[in-house]
Order: sequence, then C-alpha cells, then structure tokens
Amino acid sequence: MTTDAGDTGQRRGRATRRRVMDAAVDCLAEYGWAGSTVTVVAERAGVSRGALQHHFPTREDLFTSAVEHVAEQQSAALRALVESAAPIVGPARRYLAVTELVDLYTGPLFRAALHLWVAAATEEPLRPRVVELEARIGREAHRMAVELLGANEKEPGVRETVQGLLDMARGLGLASLLTDDGARRRRVVEQWMAILDDVL
Repeated sequence: MTTDAGDTGQRRGRATRRRVMDAAVDCLAEYGWAGSTVTVVAERAGVSRGALQHHFPTREDLFTSAVEHVAEQQSAALRALVESAAPIVGPARRYLAVTELVDLYTGPLFRAALHLWVAAATEEPLRPRVVELEARIGREAHRMAVELLGANEKEPGVRETVQGLLDMARGLGLASLLTDDGARRRRVVEQWMAILDDVL
C-alpha cells in the first residue's frame, strides 16, 4: 500500500517537473530570458510558485535544468529523424536531411536554446552548463547529420561540408528570430543541396 502511494507520488512529481520544464522552454522561446520569470513559468505550468520552487529553489536551478531539457528534446528529435529516414536513399534522403535539420534549427526548441546562450554570456551560473551542453548537442547533431547524409568523412572536405550545413541551419534559425523569410531560406537550402550533391 505504501509502495503504491510512493509510486503515485513519484509519478506526480515527475509529471509536475515535466510540465515545469516544458513551460520554461515555452516561456524562453516566447518571452526571452528577461521575461521568463519564475512566476511566469509557474503560471504557464499550472503550478504554484511554491511547488515550482520545491523542485527548483532558484531561477538559475530552473533554467539550467531547462537547458538540459532542451538538449534532451533536441537529441530525441534528431534520433527520430535518423530513424524515419532509414528506408530513404539517394538525393531524396539528402533533401530530407537538409530540410529537417533546418526545420529543427528554426523551430521553438532552438529559439529557447538561443535565448539561454545569450543569457549565459552575462549570467555566470548559466554559462558552464550552457557551454558544456552546447558542445554535447553539437557533437550529436554532427554525428546524426553524417548518418542522415550517408557521408564518408574520410573523403576530403566532407566533414567541413557537413559542419557547414549545421552552421547554416543555425544561422537561418538566428535570422528567423527577426523575420520569417521563407523564400530566402528555401533558396539557401536548395544551394546547400547542390553543394552536398557535388561533395557527397
């Protein structure tokens, strides 16, 4: 009986934590660092400020945990992309890889992560966690891009081309914060497709 009650409490605690993490990421994407206060996140998550602070005693605790949450979500999205592309081959697979990577880096997860990067430049408690997680996410994104593209990095220029694709996707994500320039983005993606076809 006690075990069941304990399990139920743990499940509730995990569900609350997940709601708070999702709310923190949503708030970062929508309001940026300055507008994402503990109170705003608690309201978005549908929990009391006290319940939130039970899990995350300080704002730094909350948002450094949100960094990890963003990293896990991005990694899961990349893994799902690799799995969904398994039966696709040739140019169609490269097209899927490029467009999906660009979509990932121009979506709300990247927007939230970007606000955290900017905050980490001046918020000392955030900086070490953000730097470490960004390095980990970057390595995983590169590895999965190589797998998606069927790229052989032993060939000259291939590694740099794959990294260029990821840098380009991040740049488009940064640009999309200010304007939604879909037509220009499509032209850039088409050009990268041509480059990848030549190099790979």
